[in-house]
Amino acid sequence: MINVNALTGDLERVREKSPLIHNITNYVVMNNTANALLSIGASPVMAHAVEEVADMVQLASALVINIGTLSREWVEAMIVAGQTACRKGIPVVLDPVGAGATAYRTNVCRQLVEICKPTIIRGNASEIMSLVNSGIATKGVDSADSSDAAIDSAKALALAANAVVVVSGPTDYITDGQQLEVVKNGNPMMARVTGLGCTATAVTAAFAAVNSDALQAAAHGMAVMSIAGERAASKAVGNGSMQVLFLDELYNLDAETIRKTIRL
Repeated sequence: MINVNALTGDLERVREKSPLIHNITNYVVMNNTANALLSIGASPVMAHAVEEVADMVQLASALVINIGTLSREWVEAMIVAGQTACRKGIPVVLDPVGAGATAYRTNVCRQLVEICKPTIIRGNASEIMSLVNSGIATKGVDSADSSDAAIDSAKALALAANAVVVVSGPTDYITDGQQLEVVKNGNPMMARVTGLGCTATAVTAAFAAVNSDALQAAAHGMAVMSIAGERAASKAVGNGSMQVLFLDELYNLDAETIRKTIRL
C-alpha cells in the first residue's frame, strides 16, 4: 500500500530539485504535458530531432517516450534517446499510445520495449493487453477494456520486460509483476480532456526522476494525477474548465490535501 509520507516526500523532492524531463511526445499533448510538469515543479523539454536527442537526454533526469503521433524519423529518435538513457541509468517511461490499433503501432511499441528497456510502461487497459496478446485491439487511442481486465496482462508484461507497468482507468493498477498497488481516486471527466493519460506518463517520469524505486515512483505519480483530477472535476463546469483547474490543482497540491483525499 502507498505510504502517504513517502508520497508527499517525493512531491517535495520534485519541487525542490525541479528535475529536467526530456519528452519525445506527440503533437497533440505537448503544451498540456509541459504545463503539467511545470505545475508539479519539474522542468520540461521537448526535443525530437535525432541529431540532438542523445545529447539532450544526458542532461535530463528522466525520459518520456510517447508514440502518439508516430513517424519513422521520430521512432529513430526514440530508439537513440532510449538507448542513451539506458546506458546512462536514466529512467525511461514509455507510453504505448494506441498500441493494438494498427500493426505498425503495436510493433513499434514492442520494439521500444525490447531495445530501450523502459523502467515504467504506462497505458490504458487495451494498450497494455495488446503488448501481451496480439489479438487485442484498441478503439483508436481509447481503451476498449476496463483497467480491471488488464491486471494479469500487466503482471505478465512487467515480468517479461523487467519493468513496472501502470494500467490507468477508473481504478489505476501499478505492478512490478509481483506486487500490486491500487489507486482509486479520479473522476470520469478526466477521460474527456485530451492528453491526461499522456500527462500521467510525464508526471510519473517526474517522480521516477527523484525516486529510484520504480514501483513507488509510478504509484506516487498516479496518486497525484488522480487526486488533482478528482479535485478539478469537483469544481469544473465542463471539460474546458476541467483542463485549467487540473493544472491549478497540481500546482497547489500539498501534503494535507493528499492525506485528506487519497483513496487506496
